[in-house]
Amino acid sequence: MAKFKPRPMETYKKAGHEKVNGINMYYEIYGEGEIPLVLIHGGGSTIQSTFGRLIPFLAKSGQVIAVELQAHGRTSDRDQAESFEQDAKDMATLLNQLKITKANFLGFSNGGTTTLHIAAHYPVVANKIIVISANYQRDGLIDGFYSGFGDATIDHMPEPLKIAFLAVNPDQNALQTMFEKDKQRMLDFTDLSDDDLRGITSDTLLMVADKDVIKPEHVVKMSRLIANTQLVILPGVHGAMIGENLNPDVTDKTIEITVHLVETFLNQ
Repeated sequence: MAKFKPRPMETYKKAGHEKVNGINMYYEIYGEGEIPLVLIHGGGSTIQSTFGRLIPFLAKSGQVIAVELQAHGRTSDRDQAESFEQDAKDMATLLNQLKITKANFLGFSNGGTTTLHIAAHYPVVANKIIVISANYQRDGLIDGFYSGFGDATIDHMPEPLKIAFLAVNPDQNALQTMFEKDKQRMLDFTDLSDDDLRGITSDTLLMVADKDVIKPEHVVKMSRLIANTQLVILPGVHGAMIGENLNPDVTDKTIEITVHLVETFLNQ
């Protein structure tokens, strides 16, 4: 497998850090547009490992803001556990500090769960949301997902994710910390309620793969709970539709299909 390389700095319009709720939060801004599309990466990931292949397509038609959450990549850690609730608060705070009052959100995997928390608890800032391959309750994960999960070590972490993390933050201790906190967050997964989803007022696009780690029927259930929802099930595995770096054989055509669906939804 080819070694993953982060995108060069000159592709950004802007990149920087903001002090947010006790962490130094990293973000990148691409393109131009009125309402930005905020990208929230998956667990164990960075901007580049989740969205490195997707951003060039999305930035052609609007402004994109990509972030790294607590303990991930270039964002510092804090002396408390990771949680989806805190990630949502961090996102709302960051956008406020960047003077962005309204944004669209695209979250993948754990980032999709964070996106649901944003829409449920910070509705003022959430315009439209795109949730890709994410669950709102623990039982949305495929049967057997948690088998042996508590005994997992960093040796079980996919090598491309390790390489991508160390490419932007060479601190091995930071990588270990991120792994342990991500693992614990999943072990302690706290469900959103059905009423939380019923309370979401943002127009919503739910996307999942037919061979995902999220049960398609769980996403169908979500689509019945959230008003103004569109649902897309595409062939493939977790992360393939966006070209995540664990799927190096995915073609640009596959990513273009996903981008077309996202842009059509945002432009409606």
